[in-house]
Amino acid sequence: MDLSYNAEYEAFRQTVISFLKAHWPVPDSAGEGAADWPRPKKEAWFRKQAIEAGFLYRGVPKEFGGAEQEADILKATIIRDEFSKRRAPMEAPGIGNMMLVPTLLECGTQAQKERFVAKTLTGEYHWAQGYSEPNAGSDLASLRTRAELVEGENGLEWSITGQKIWSTLAQYAQYMFVLARTEPDAGKHAGISYLLIDLKAPGVTIRPIKQVTGGKEFCEVFFDDARTPADWIVGERGQGWTVSKATLAHERSSIGGAQTSVGLFEKLLSLAKGVNYQGVPAIEHPVIRDRLVTLEGYVQSHLYSSYRQLSMAAAKQNPGRITLMNKLINTNIGHMVADLAKDLIGDAALTMPPIKGRAEGHEKWLNQFFGSLGVAIAGGTSNIQRNIIAERGFDLPRDDAQE
Repeated sequence: MDLSYNAEYEAFRQTVISFLKAHWPVPDSAGEGAADWPRPKKEAWFRKQAIEAGFLYRGVPKEFGGAEQEADILKATIIRDEFSKRRAPMEAPGIGNMMLVPTLLECGTQAQKERFVAKTLTGEYHWAQGYSEPNAGSDLASLRTRAELVEGENGLEWSITGQKIWSTLAQYAQYMFVLARTEPDAGKHAGISYLLIDLKAPGVTIRPIKQVTGGKEFCEVFFDDARTPADWIVGERGQGWTVSKATLAHERSSIGGAQTSVGLFEKLLSLAKGVNYQGVPAIEHPVIRDRLVTLEGYVQSHLYSSYRQLSMAAAKQNPGRITLMNKLINTNIGHMVADLAKDLIGDAALTMPPIKGRAEGHEKWLNQFFGSLGVAIAGGTSNIQRNIIAERGFDLPRDDAQE
């Protein structure tokens, strides 16, 4: 297997490196007092330069704030690798860029793209996800939140009534994309629509949920005759299930990246080199070394599988069923890392991470442990992923329990 890049791509890599040297950290020439700018302002300035250079938001048309570059997965990989090495900002954080923007570009109207995409790219608009409900998690199609068209002050509006749960950082978001039942007499999957709503609208109540760590990352969101314009529907009425699958595909892709596993394993190695286990350095203990070697085998398998998928995609070939497995593999590795880290930090695992401020030292591994449990749910539970692999990847029959 030849994993090297040809001369054309290595020349492109040098272009990226030169750009990063000139623009990150932000040079004084960027403006008055640039060196003393707060990090958010530095990141915003850098992203603007990176878009103009064609390095960020390459697949987004210029009219919507992107770089509008020809699709090239190898160039995209080089950009991500070099930016990561220098800890340079990539896409603005939040699920808006990760999930909604690709969905709008694929399924949205021209007006929706013009209104929402550019400001989501810059981080001016933050989004929350309105999918799960108290009785509709893994079986999302059983959701009960409903929406109906009514006459409002400015014409037809959707009136939304119901509840969503586990909406990440909804308390800080301006907007939400919501799945709601608009055709109550249609089939389970056929009567759902994909709506956008302003979370500051009357009738919307957001309640943060206190987690075991003391943080409040997730929220309940209640809709009581909350209104949103009739044309804030993405895709056709009653076709929201199809639109939602596009959003979930982007979410699972972002969660399943091999580089996440590689970075996590490297941090675990550093931990093993810095602590003792049963009286000896952990990295020298035979049981710990055996667990690390086993874990590294999974990490390297995931990494080289991603190389294979990348090579096939670059050659315009379909990698097939392996792409269905990325999210589950990444989840399993995260569990193994968290489990071993918990054993390595010993009694520190009995403490609680700080409710306010950033966790330091061993406390950050507690956040990793609790977070690894959440990733098994985000983007579709692990059991749902196994069903997808079995049914779509191997054409196995559906379980009777799913009928």
